[in-house]
Amino acid sequence: MRELVYYVAASIDGFIAAADGRFDAFLVEGDHAAVVFEEYADALPVPAHAALGIRPPRTRFDTVIMGWNTLKPALDAGIPSPYPHLRQIVASRRRRAQDPSITVTPDPEGVVERLKAEPGLDIWLCGGGELAGALLPWIDRLVIKRHPLVFGAGIPLFAGQRDAIRAFDRVSLRPFDSGVIVEEWTAAGAP
Repeated sequence: MRELVYYVAASIDGFIAAADGRFDAFLVEGDHAAVVFEEYADALPVPAHAALGIRPPRTRFDTVIMGWNTLKPALDAGIPSPYPHLRQIVASRRRRAQDPSITVTPDPEGVVERLKAEPGLDIWLCGGGELAGALLPWIDRLVIKRHPLVFGAGIPLFAGQRDAIRAFDRVSLRPFDSGVIVEEWTAAGAP
């Protein structure tokens, strides 16, 4: 069965973006970049593939699900379809996508249940924090690129869930000279 993988950058204090939604403080360069470019190239947007002169390998993910606020920076930059190599699903109750390659759903939980039952590669939960909080019961794996900075406030890894406790088992912690630590966790009790 396919896994829902929350692959995301976070600060030491557990924020995926600053209070204003900015996420450009995360380190782009450094020895940790090899993980991004080699192991998670499917999660790079189309401008990154073009800049690097690479094609998405289509070996890890074939679907991305994100909240509207995660899609918005791409739209603001004039990129209507940031991940055309993936099946793109955006969770929103009020918005509509202009690009026909993006599916908007008011029911991300139902969509994830259906997707997990289909054959295919894993499903990438791109963000944001509210969507991750809503999908916490369906998340099979966490891959957190923990960056050596503190926001102090902002968008948390998981938002909106007050009493949702879910245990995860550590798979690996990979520290890099850049200060970034790539943490991988799997849902407790998962095979």
